[in-house]
Amino acid sequence: MEKDKLYLINKIFNDKKVRTVWNKESEKYYVSVVDVVGIISDSKNKQAYWRKLKQRLKEEGNETVTNCHTLKLKAQDGKYRMTDVTDIEGMFRISQTESK
Repeated sequence: MEKDKLYLINKIFNDKKVRTVWNKESEKYYVSVVDVVGIISDSKNKQAYWRKLKQRLKEEGNETVTNCHTLKLKAQDGKYRMTDVTDIEGMFRISQTESK
């Protein structure tokens, strides 16, 4: 089921790069929120865009942000950095929030 969701992510975003990680404990895929928001918004600075969106969602009391976690994902420079991630369902919620 989760592998189907991962395939769906790639197809939804037209095979654009979305970093993912499998969490053995929760048995879920987690996706980089910054990558998803960057694709949806087409922003030049996806990190800054996510910071502002995250702040706005918190102020509105949106629970989507509280469902985000931080995990180390490989960055463009090859180093592993702490990155906001969410599960597949959270990714869809964020994309719905952003498309309003």
